[in-house]
Amino acid sequence: MNQQLRDPFLPVRPKTLNDLGLPLTMVQDILLKTIYRQSLVRVSEMSQAIAAPLSMTQELIEFAREERMIEAMGSLTASGSEEMRYQLSDLGKMRARDALTQSEYFGALPVPLEAFRQQSEKQSVKNIKLTDEKLASAMGHLILPDGFLRELGPAIASGRSVLLYGPPGNGKSAISNGIRDAMGDEIFVPRAVEYAGQIITVFDPIVHELVDSEEEPASPLRQAAGFDNRYVKCRRPAVITGGELELSMLDLTFNPVSRTYQAPLQMKATGGVFIVDDLGRQAESPQNLINRWIVPMEASYDILSLQSGEKFVVPFDTLVIFSTNFHPNDLFDGAALRRVFFKLKIDGPTEDEFLSVFALVAKAKKMPLNEDALVHLMRNKYPEIDHVYANYHAPFLIDQMLAVCRYEDKAPHMTPELIDRAWSNLFVEKSDFAH
Repeated sequence: MNQQLRDPFLPVRPKTLNDLGLPLTMVQDILLKTIYRQSLVRVSEMSQAIAAPLSMTQELIEFAREERMIEAMGSLTASGSEEMRYQLSDLGKMRARDALTQSEYFGALPVPLEAFRQQSEKQSVKNIKLTDEKLASAMGHLILPDGFLRELGPAIASGRSVLLYGPPGNGKSAISNGIRDAMGDEIFVPRAVEYAGQIITVFDPIVHELVDSEEEPASPLRQAAGFDNRYVKCRRPAVITGGELELSMLDLTFNPVSRTYQAPLQMKATGGVFIVDDLGRQAESPQNLINRWIVPMEASYDILSLQSGEKFVVPFDTLVIFSTNFHPNDLFDGAALRRVFFKLKIDGPTEDEFLSVFALVAKAKKMPLNEDALVHLMRNKYPEIDHVYANYHAPFLIDQMLAVCRYEDKAPHMTPELIDRAWSNLFVEKSDFAH
């Protein structure tokens, strides 16, 4: 009870086989396949591997023994352990191999789709308690326009879609990443979900950052705490895509070898953020991408399809952030644009803001500032581009000067001459040349 009060998202530990919400045959087959693939002999090992309580695993062992799938080996070992050991019988091995031909999945038991839906609702991204302090802390390393965070806060708190647009190199991607940091809390992600006898793997170590250091699905400590070990505790996920995003990535991926499904990106992002960076650079048109998400963004559910063609509904609970260098009117028609709930323009910095960014970057990169170099930059170089500043200019120019210093084996420093050399790589002059 105390644990539940400390963590309201905690998935309740199942007490009976019925509480698993899975067909008993599937549970038994996963146990047999796991024993077969991992050569397990102790109930404690099996309990940890399939992420089921110890007593429940023992109950499954007894069922399997009655069916002559598993046989006891005794408890005396060279290590002195008194825990009973078991092994698959010839009949059990045959059953495990047959089950593997149907699906290669073994290990942690999946959670039923309905349980995933309930857990997603309990820890919904729409229920995040965001404060000005959290947002300012997550964005503290950025120089942002006055009042921008006041506009961004409601956009995040709504859990709806956000479009960040403006000229390139002014922090749209950094802001998108900072939004995940501002969320701050943790959620529980299922290792796999079951629907209609099919298993869909959800947990992805690239997307889901574990809170606990141990990756084992069912440590004794977590069992004692009443933790449903079919879930893992993670930071709210962040799926980040760019020009490589294709519509096929938003559908279930069927692996014909393992005969299991991989969850699409937006399902892995449940409870977190889905960032579409560089919108307009994908092979798919922005209009097609937004059309794919119209129903999910408005109705908070998505429709996926199995190989058989059967369609089913899954939760769509993710803050979708679109980031683009193009004007929204050049990407979407009016109907699509209307469905993007918040639209925030991010302009380039003013001269004072740019100088603040330049000073911060120089300090971080241990580059001493030089008044003559800065005056040369502001009076002689920026007039060439009508004083159009961008946040990316500062790290680009400083990195260029540092590269020259390293090559010439000199201490980091800046001069008007180094500013000129760095500036020449910032832009490419348009000219004709022979091919």
